[in-house]
Amino acid sequence: MAKKPMPTGEYAVGTMTYSLYGERNIACRVYYPVNEESTEGCGKPRYMSPEICKGVSRTLSFPISYNKIEKSGTNYSECYVNAPCIEGKKFPLVVFSHGAGGYRESNSFMCIDLASHGYVVLCIAHPGLAACVEYDNGTFEYAEKNLMFKTYKPYWRGAFALLKFMKETGSDRELAERLDTIEKTYCEYLMSNIPLWEEDTKRAVSYAKENLSYIIDLDKKIGAMGHSFGGATAYALCQNDTDYVCGINLDGIILGDFAGKVLETPFMQMSCEANLNVVTRVYLDHRKPVYKVVFKDLQHLGFCDLKFAIPSKSMVGKLPADALHENVCRCQREFFDAYLKKTKDRPELESNEAVTATEIAPDI
Repeated sequence: MAKKPMPTGEYAVGTMTYSLYGERNIACRVYYPVNEESTEGCGKPRYMSPEICKGVSRTLSFPISYNKIEKSGTNYSECYVNAPCIEGKKFPLVVFSHGAGGYRESNSFMCIDLASHGYVVLCIAHPGLAACVEYDNGTFEYAEKNLMFKTYKPYWRGAFALLKFMKETGSDRELAERLDTIEKTYCEYLMSNIPLWEEDTKRAVSYAKENLSYIIDLDKKIGAMGHSFGGATAYALCQNDTDYVCGINLDGIILGDFAGKVLETPFMQMSCEANLNVVTRVYLDHRKPVYKVVFKDLQHLGFCDLKFAIPSKSMVGKLPADALHENVCRCQREFFDAYLKKTKDRPELESNEAVTATEIAPDI
């Protein structure tokens, strides 16, 4: 694994976990701001366990060696287990969901950096589609068998239909309507999981509100964020739940029937150039600003921590990992500072060699 990025904010970062059991079990990790001096004697958590390495290797068909990571001395996260919170201080809450085939800590570098700037970040592991879910009782759960072949039904016909669509041209609305047709025809399984992930998030947040109110500023409501399928969930939460006042989607196809619905919250869509056709719904029918942030020389998996772990440029893109991390963190921080903390009127987004950022004014 390449050298991990260090958090850039004024705070050190503490972490804790909790699991909720029931008809669907979920496992959560919380990152929260702490004072540096309070971390003395607190250990750092392991970044990847043997089970996570196995689950990710199975899901991606790309070998990730736990023993190699352990021997490298890099198998830890830049945060502190159960570090004491800052007494009397509360921070805004952002929830994060991984992608299909991802895992709870798949975007930990980004989430830890956000926490260091004064946010509580709640990461949720969703069973079934997660590469591996690790529970606090010592058990774990791998992704459903043949997960890839459940994404479309029938698989090859759906996969080819989407590949063809990715090369099509048209207005944002025309592309969104064509994608809706493909999803309704081939993507029943994926679309049926979005409400499950919304409910998972509701349960995780309900627990946090009841048990972590001493560090969460509930007056500011909640920001939603996710990668891939988790990003689609963030968009659905902003559409369907008034607890969420803003959201960010990291390169996730917009899944669900939102035709005729109006997005009432600010939203940021981060995409690689190859996936622009599957997110045009974000730019339609919105009463608040939305932001189109496009990364150059990046592939879909490059938006998560695997950018630092997988050398295959066909999977993560040619953009250097440090440039990706710096720009993702800058954009998300500007967005949440404006619309969740409300410390500024609007995000200060600048385009550069790695990224192009565009504000799209409300169209309703």
